[in-house]
Amino acid sequence: MNEWEWQVLEDKTPVDRLIIGDSEIKVGDRVQLRPRKGGDVLDIALAGQTALVESLQQDYEGKVHVCVVIENDPGRDLGLLRQPGHRFFFDADEVEPLPPEEAHPKPVQQARILVAGIGNIFLGDDGFGVEVVRRLSMNEIPAGVRVADFGIRGLDLIYALQDGYEATILVDAYPHGQPAGTVSLVEPDLERLEDFQPEVMDAHGMNPLNVLRTAKAMNAKLNKVLLVGCEPATLGGEEGHMGLSEPVQAAVEEAVKLILSSAKKLLQGDSDR
Repeated sequence: MNEWEWQVLEDKTPVDRLIIGDSEIKVGDRVQLRPRKGGDVLDIALAGQTALVESLQQDYEGKVHVCVVIENDPGRDLGLLRQPGHRFFFDADEVEPLPPEEAHPKPVQQARILVAGIGNIFLGDDGFGVEVVRRLSMNEIPAGVRVADFGIRGLDLIYALQDGYEATILVDAYPHGQPAGTVSLVEPDLERLEDFQPEVMDAHGMNPLNVLRTAKAMNAKLNKVLLVGCEPATLGGEEGHMGLSEPVQAAVEEAVKLILSSAKKLLQGDSDR
């Protein structure tokens, strides 16, 4: 059954709880995934993962299925918004309720800082921001910091900026005449965004200045914006290519450290970078 068919079924009789063995689960509970043997590669990858119950869905025959988002998925918020690729369906016998003391997620601290990876992975070093946030997600992220890969999804970033973060750190390729691999930390002048000549908004493209200008026009509160940028060696040429050049790949770890240190200073209210 595909995602579209499940969306059709979401209009069916709502189910707010499900009994599994001697336990009861409901929306918002934490469960452990136990896909039955003989499944596909995705089942193997998700086996043993802890997930949050996003909804309980009933099919045409009245059978209840458990829709979950993976707890440590960096795109978990997209799953909670019911975006394909970040929510998964399991039968009741494929999820294991956790003990009562572990069943409820800990309160999530409201994110104060957004770290947004930007770039097109098919255009060589333009994928710098995407790779940095991927590497960043392997580190311990300070509480209050949200790290997300926006790729070329400019509209998604515009909507994210409506959440009123205290600070936003954009991570992107930054051509400005420096040796390839040079990492820079700059602060755009938000008061001069109106001087920037806007482009027609492309739902499948990403121009950071255009995104900021559009977000501001939509009354987003842009408190502080920083750019962690890297001078590219190549942007893929006419045919494009995947993978970062050697100097830009070597700069990824430097950017990760710079972002973590900048985020900690921002959380402490230290504007001196």
